[in-house]
Amino acid sequence: MSNTTSKRNVGGKELIAGLGLLVTFTLWTALIQCVDIRPVGQNGTDVGFATFNVWFHGLTGVHMGVYLITDWLGLVPIAICACFGALGAAQLVRRRSLLQVDTDLLLLGAYYLFVIFGYLIFEMIPINYRPVPIDGMMEASYPSSTTLLVLSVMPTLKYQVDRRAKSPVLRSATTAFVAAFSVLMVLGRLVSGVHWATDIVGAALLAAGLFVMYLSAVTFANHRGTKPDTEGRGWSFARSCRN
Repeated sequence: MSNTTSKRNVGGKELIAGLGLLVTFTLWTALIQCVDIRPVGQNGTDVGFATFNVWFHGLTGVHMGVYLITDWLGLVPIAICACFGALGAAQLVRRRSLLQVDTDLLLLGAYYLFVIFGYLIFEMIPINYRPVPIDGMMEASYPSSTTLLVLSVMPTLKYQVDRRAKSPVLRSATTAFVAAFSVLMVLGRLVSGVHWATDIVGAALLAAGLFVMYLSAVTFANHRGTKPDTEGRGWSFARSCRN
């Protein structure tokens, strides 16, 4: 009986945590639209948590050099997505069936699509605009797209390397790189002054919620007896394609 209950609860903790984070993001988004609203944005546009946002923006100032650096470094998570896409495509070619591709990679592709979908929604329905114009244009600012991209993709790099790599040195190096890069990018976007501080918080909540939901889906799929790549196979692109 306890074994049956345990099976039913597989992935349940991650699912609850993920849903909780997404609900928190939703509440945060709602609060931004109704708490301390003042026309302090570009062209008098309204900004939520105005007192805090204006104070923080005045504290950091605007640093377009930092903005450009973090913008270009945003190519790193895009390259990571492309690498995992290439790994999945190579498995598809070698195994000749989509169902034979490692399930965690299929779910990863779906997860990346959800991240893109979340970004597009807020591009079409702006919650607020950047504090400063970019190339002379007003741009949607919530949630910070670069922060969302980094905090959504970088944890998947650590997760996949932890699953597939035999070398503890490689795992440790990846963990250090992911942590350092993520902190650098989030702090860079904060101090660059091209977002309100609440935009960064919103992006972090959304990214965390989506990533934990991905973990829940992989855990559930593993338990259902699918064919994810296991830790013992080691991190090798060629071996992943052959198996």
